[in-house]
Amino acid sequence: MRIYPPVWFALAIIAMIVLARFVPILAWHVAALRWTGLALVLAGFAVGLSAAMRFRHRGTPLKPFTESTALVVEGPYRFTRNPMYLGLATILVGLALALEALTPFFVVPVFVAIITAQFIVPEEAMLTDRFGDAYGDFRRRVRRWL
Repeated sequence: MRIYPPVWFALAIIAMIVLARFVPILAWHVAALRWTGLALVLAGFAVGLSAAMRFRHRGTPLKPFTESTALVVEGPYRFTRNPMYLGLATILVGLALALEALTPFFVVPVFVAIITAQFIVPEEAMLTDRFGDAYGDFRRRVRRWL
């Protein structure tokens, strides 16, 4: 049974809230940081939604490990090969700021490591098999995260 990115994302949010509530190392109460966190949450959502809409527009599936029918290289894919995952990570950074403690930030690199190992690396292998040189060119032009 595979745990998909939305579940990892939800688990990360729960872990962040628990850490902020019960282990609030270096807590702060700065309104500007809360607003910055909210802005990052909205930006992450916008990036992820934009990328998902590109997939829908090109008729390729969103579900990981489903065979892609198109190589999407426009929109946010001009800047990152994984804008949906980047959007989720950005939302987590924003949430960490909004939770007003250092400990929620510890979850973000764990989330990124899990997504990279469990999804990005295998998906890259699948895309290489499916799209060959076109994907290789894309990989050389665009970074994995940013």
